[in-house]
Amino acid sequence: MTWLGKVALVTGGGTGIGRATSLELAERGAKVIVNYSRSHSEAEVTVRLIRERGGQALAIKADVSQDADVRGMMELAVRSYGRMDMLVNNASITRHIPMEDLDSATEEAWDELFGVNVKGMFYCARAAAPWMKAGGQGAIVNLGSIAGQTGLGSSLPYAVTKAAVHGLTKSLARALSPHIRVNCIVPGAVATRWWEGREEQMKQLAPNLPLRRISTPEDIAAMICSALEQEAMTGQIITVDCGQTL
Repeated sequence: MTWLGKVALVTGGGTGIGRATSLELAERGAKVIVNYSRSHSEAEVTVRLIRERGGQALAIKADVSQDADVRGMMELAVRSYGRMDMLVNNASITRHIPMEDLDSATEEAWDELFGVNVKGMFYCARAAAPWMKAGGQGAIVNLGSIAGQTGLGSSLPYAVTKAAVHGLTKSLARALSPHIRVNCIVPGAVATRWWEGREEQMKQLAPNLPLRRISTPEDIAAMICSALEQEAMTGQIITVDCGQTL
């Protein structure tokens, strides 16, 4: 499928899954807004890679946990490219806290993770929706995690926020139908910078998965794009984890 003339915004588009998705969208013809909060140089590299391949891209800084930032980003994106067709809510953060250490799951940690991982996705969807409706249709993909299914993860607050993302996806799918489709891709372990310093753990995990490999950012990007283009699907939670939760 070609998306020539379409505009897509990828939050956290400078690194990992966000970069892979931005590149894949551009490869299919979309103009890409690469959002970043702190990773300015990485976002600019993503933009440069897209432009070197003949695509169009623009990096925009915004903290997705701040509604005013999100609204400003969306306005700038539409001023730049004239429309908004697709949103990939990829930006997420975590804190590495042992699951049993409840005292370290502070109010600050809860607020920070919910602000980016849940409220941020809602703010972006809300800001994009009027422009998508004006164009006749739109598609949103949220990034969940198997942590939200299993209850295990880098921290208890992270697992809970990802479970909330799965619920948010279903609620937004109902709220924004019939013109805007909303789905969620749920990765397991993915070979991104989140695994830096834990390479041995990854090497031990891979042979024990049914597919005996760790997903790549490109694996997840391909499924994100498939969900964006599937016009008969909304409100779905799709797991891509090499069989990790099988």
